[in-house]
Amino acid sequence: MKHSTTHTTRRGRGPARRIGRSLALVLPVVLVLSGTLAVTRVNWSGNPSNSVLTASEASVAGPSGRSRAPQDVLRDRLLTELQEKDPGVALTHLQEAVNGRPALARHCASIARTLGRAAVRIYGPSRAQSYARPVCDTSFASGVMAAHS
Repeated sequence: MKHSTTHTTRRGRGPARRIGRSLALVLPVVLVLSGTLAVTRVNWSGNPSNSVLTASEASVAGPSGRSRAPQDVLRDRLLTELQEKDPGVALTHLQEAVNGRPALARHCASIARTLGRAAVRIYGPSRAQSYARPVCDTSFASGVMAAHS
């Protein structure tokens, strides 16, 4: 009687091989996705003033010494632009900010309404309405109407 010293399993594959095959399938996907996300966060223009919100703006401390939310920083910056330039510039920068940071989209309507109210105070209702455009579902126009009525 002859005995074999090698044991063969039914499948011929052990757990290490199954784990290795799983990693071979999952790891490239994870690496590609993480690389893609990293590349989308880079400011490729080389001009830091072209950024939607820079890191220094996002960490601006308010009067209480606490860090201010990005939407509050954006709102204040756009109100300053509205006063110094015109509502059209502020609305363009609002749209660019929302396109650049989709997390700001939920605050877009309230910021646009605030800009509309401020435009009425500065430019009057008819001139403020002339700057209206479909940014954030025409919230700027509703802000103008709310301040006018």
